[in-house]
Amino acid sequence: MAAITSTRAGFRGSQKWQTRLNVLATLAALTLLAVLVVGIPMGWMVTTALKERTPIFAWPPVVWPNPVRFEHFTETLTAIPLLQFSLNTLVLCALSIVGRMASCSIVAFSFARLRFPGRNILFAVLLSTLMIPSQMILIPQFALFKTVGLVDVFNGYLPLVLPSFFGNAFFVFLMRQYIMTIPRELDEAARIDGASTLQVFWRIIMPLCKPPLVVITVLTFLWTWNEFMHPLIYITQFDSYTIQLGLNMLKGRFNIQWNLIMAGSLMAVVPCVVLYFFTQRYIVGGIASVGIKG
Repeated sequence: MAAITSTRAGFRGSQKWQTRLNVLATLAALTLLAVLVVGIPMGWMVTTALKERTPIFAWPPVVWPNPVRFEHFTETLTAIPLLQFSLNTLVLCALSIVGRMASCSIVAFSFARLRFPGRNILFAVLLSTLMIPSQMILIPQFALFKTVGLVDVFNGYLPLVLPSFFGNAFFVFLMRQYIMTIPRELDEAARIDGASTLQVFWRIIMPLCKPPLVVITVLTFLWTWNEFMHPLIYITQFDSYTIQLGLNMLKGRFNIQWNLIMAGSLMAVVPCVVLYFFTQRYIVGGIASVGIKG
């Protein structure tokens, strides 16, 4: 018995060491992948922002700039009104987030909780729109806004914000899957107490949907903050430019100021990094909940 016990203990010990080695190998692989995919490009952006114009394309590459030019960040702020463009983009982000949260949550609640004819067919049609690239509807959407006279409303901001109030297939799917994990007994208890459908949605479901709502907020912010094509089409006034249009102004026809572009890009990345840092645990929880209950 003693020999059997010692053998089992040795086997369990070897399993623990094997598990630890697997974890360490996984962490090493992920760290290497993060350095290759994120670390090296970010490092190249930082060094390019601090270099003079001549060493940027030197061969062999200059790893660390000499001299270091921190004044490129202030030159970027004076070359273009980057702070004003950032404020304009924040306004678009806030309005888009409000529209996406309002429209996607109510549609997702309808698909998850309400019973009506053709519900599954309509949901399948909604999901099928995910296969349509946004570039395909760019021209028809512009023609539609031009026909109804909304292209120039609010300096071109209305065509950029209005589609957010009509839902998004991915966010509706995300919210629906999360709502279906919430027990229906909560709805039934609220209805016994006299709550209406809208009261169930607002007072019972919405307070429990914090993770997917955070996911919607973060992704909508990132998409709107980094959007270039739609603002380029609709915004015509210089004072209403977004941050991506402003950075594009640093690219001249015959001269491209790469050091200033990289300095501006680094400053543009900061809000995205800060937002993700404070919301990453909700993002993981919200996305991981999708598919738990179909």
